[in-house]
Amino acid sequence: METLTLTGTILGGLGLFLLAIGMMTDGLKLAAGSSLRRLLSKTSRTPLRGIVSGFVMTSVVQSSSAVTVASLGFVNAGLISMRHALGIIYGANVGTTMTGWLVALIGFKLNIQVFALPLIGVGMLMKLFRPGDRIGAFGLALVGFGLFFVGIDILKGAFEGMVQAFDISQFTADGLVGVITFLLVGIVMTILTQSSSAAIALTITAASSGVVGVYAAAAMVIGANIGTTSTALIASIGATSNAKRVAAAQVIFNATTALVALGLLPVLFYLINFITGWVNVEADVAVALALFHTIFNILGVMLIYPLNDRLATFLENRFEGWEEQASHPKYLDKTIAQTPDLAVNALMLELSSISEKILALYSNLVLQRRIASKQLADEIYVIKSLSSDVSQFIVSIESSALGEDTSNELATLMRVDQYFLTCTISLERLALFLKSREALTQDHLEQRVVDYFLTVYTFMELSGSELRAADASPSTQYEVISTKHDAIKAALIQSATNRQVTVEQMSNAIDCLAEGLRIAEQWLKAFSRLHALDAEHSKHVDDQ
Repeated sequence: METLTLTGTILGGLGLFLLAIGMMTDGLKLAAGSSLRRLLSKTSRTPLRGIVSGFVMTSVVQSSSAVTVASLGFVNAGLISMRHALGIIYGANVGTTMTGWLVALIGFKLNIQVFALPLIGVGMLMKLFRPGDRIGAFGLALVGFGLFFVGIDILKGAFEGMVQAFDISQFTADGLVGVITFLLVGIVMTILTQSSSAAIALTITAASSGVVGVYAAAAMVIGANIGTTSTALIASIGATSNAKRVAAAQVIFNATTALVALGLLPVLFYLINFITGWVNVEADVAVALALFHTIFNILGVMLIYPLNDRLATFLENRFEGWEEQASHPKYLDKTIAQTPDLAVNALMLELSSISEKILALYSNLVLQRRIASKQLADEIYVIKSLSSDVSQFIVSIESSALGEDTSNELATLMRVDQYFLTCTISLERLALFLKSREALTQDHLEQRVVDYFLTVYTFMELSGSELRAADASPSTQYEVISTKHDAIKAALIQSATNRQVTVEQMSNAIDCLAEGLRIAEQWLKAFSRLHALDAEHSKHVDDQ
């Protein structure tokens, strides 16, 4: 019965502690509003500033996981680069040591009745009277802060009861096996609670109550540092390649720091004894563990920071996603930009490659109708990224070496790039219209719409191959599409007037037809200029 009571008390204290951590984190994030995101993104533009901002933000919200996941979100959204996010990760690891200091310096020395309970009462009043604004959110954080110490008090009492009820001599870290065992305990505790703060507070409380020895507790603290990487790993699933790199960086950093801390375990505690003796402070177990946690995390930052660029370069060559491979230009590089004639040729090849991607996207989206939303977004991202690279490359070409003819050719290529970009944007809009488009109730009219889109595809395919026959020229084919568009539009309006199709069906079908015509129009403009430019450029090169 006594065992059951102790177990229940420990579980209850731990649950209360986890609830408190969650309330503090949520309350402070709500109180900060969007300023947390703005501050984190603005103050992390260099790795060193990222370390400082990661430390400050984690100290404030008391959750390295929250800051790490926010960093992954910023990288996903492109608000900060992967290299700058690494600094935030390092700083967040140092910031999470503040939890240990709260437990060591305040948690065991305050009267819960005098300090923590009034905080809970005041916080709940703020939450009740101002539930929808920042004051109410700050009140929620105050409640969490009070419950944090209530949970510690409950755990401390339970662990002291455990010391009296059981023989705890086996809870020591004797030898390598003992250290590894408690290291694994710390990892598992953190993964199960998804909070290194909770695991560290639990460890310090247990050590202060005599349940585990100081070296065993130190091994558990190191394990908590490793276990906290699970949150970032989970958050990176399905994320961009850069977000996966940030998560991998946290694993590498925390694992390296853990190995160093394990190897220097006796040295670090000797250093702790020296520091506390030098400042003439009595180092109880809680203070020693909090200082140990802080020292080895700062040591980890000092070791990894000089290697930050190498680590970033290493990670950039890993986790290369499909969109990154496909969105890398095939024909453009800085050396070609110094030779304008070669640059024009490379640009024409790159634009031709982009056109192939647009044509394949049109086929998958419009004709086969079997492209998933994620794949659609990825392919559109690739085309837009390549289009941006083409524009930037044109601007980067050595202007001092440009003749009038080459300058005109580059202007034409810039225009072609914009035509292809407009095609891509129209495809993006067409995808939205097709998602809600219902088949027309009149089969013959539905078939005309389907044939229309097939005609557009055939036109795009033939334009790319530049048929020379006058009766099959791209401009002639475009006139056929335009005539079909007008005829089908008129038939749709007539059918809706006669209530043979619904107004919604008519409207949606007309929107789809219009995007198809716009794609064909931009496609014609692009290839008319590309084919003319190809001939002129070839003649220009031959004359030279």
